Amino acid sequence: MRPLHIAALTAFALGFSLTGRAFAAETFTVAPVTLTDEKAVFATVESVNVVPARARIGGTIAELTVKQGDRVERGQVIGSVGDEKLVLQLRALDAQIAGLKAQLAQAQIDFERAQRIYKTGAIPKQQLDQAQTNVDVASNSLKAQTGQRAVVEQQLTEGQVLAPSAGRVLTVPVTAGSVVLAGEPLATIAEQDFVLRIRVPERHARFLKAGDPIRLDGEAAGLAQSDQGTISLVYPEIEDGRVVADAKVQGLSDYFVGERIRVWISGGERKSFVVPASFITTRFGTDYVSLRQPDGKTIDVPVQRGRATALPDMPVGIEILSGIAAGDVLVRP
Repeated sequence: MRPLHIAALTAFALGFSLTGRAFAAETFTVAPVTLTDEKAVFATVESVNVVPARARIGGTIAELTVKQGDRVERGQVIGSVGDEKLVLQLRALDAQIAGLKAQLAQAQIDFERAQRIYKTGAIPKQQLDQAQTNVDVASNSLKAQTGQRAVVEQQLTEGQVLAPSAGRVLTVPVTAGSVVLAGEPLATIAEQDFVLRIRVPERHARFLKAGDPIRLDGEAAGLAQSDQGTISLVYPEIEDGRVVADAKVQGLSDYFVGERIRVWISGGERKSFVVPASFITTRFGTDYVSLRQPDGKTIDVPVQRGRATALPDMPVGIEILSGIAAGDVLVRP
């Protein structure tokens, strides 16, 4: 009997120890934590920069190769502008260059003849120098006209309108056959670096700063689920009583530029109570927690539930707005 008695005592001691550990894990001491107030606002999908693709020469649009919504790469030809006057100038310069080549050839022949005659002493040195000067003048005139022709050729090449950056075409305000001047845009392109642009009342300016996290409705943003972003820039200028900030979000859709997405931003900090969700029971639409009394007994206390809040040490937490105080010991139901 003695061995059985010892075994019973051992089992009782182990059971007490296990019960004590389980009981400790089944309680939660209420303590205030610092929470960030969030404000729901609407943000728009915008490009950091919207750049125009401008015509470098004036003329008539011969071709447009893009339309709204197309994606383009940097340097891609999006249209061409033609100017008939440049073609006529090129033909005139070709004729002048042909005449100058003939003059240069004749001047070289005269210079070579003058050299032979000068060696015989039949002509003075002055006449030989004049022949050399005629060769130099004809050569330099030919070079000048050749350079002028290169300028006209470059102008014809500049009739091709190139995309200044990679991105998506937002607007194409002209059509083929339209007459444009040098510097007029043929299209506007939103660069590929898309952000969420947030505009909030200026009273929230002191709460916004670069590096703050934001939450957004992932389904509305074209994401698989709700995701987070980070404020990358807060603009120092207030527009119409609103603070403007940009937020970076991974996987953000860029097709509908200007799309509105609901986001939650920081609106300040406050103290509150957060308890594990498993400590809350709901009966007939009212939430309760089990509160331990000084004499060891527990009573059910009604509480007002807030939003779900995840903390580093409490992945599934619920904010409690009223019904408990700091230092209360809750018992898992």
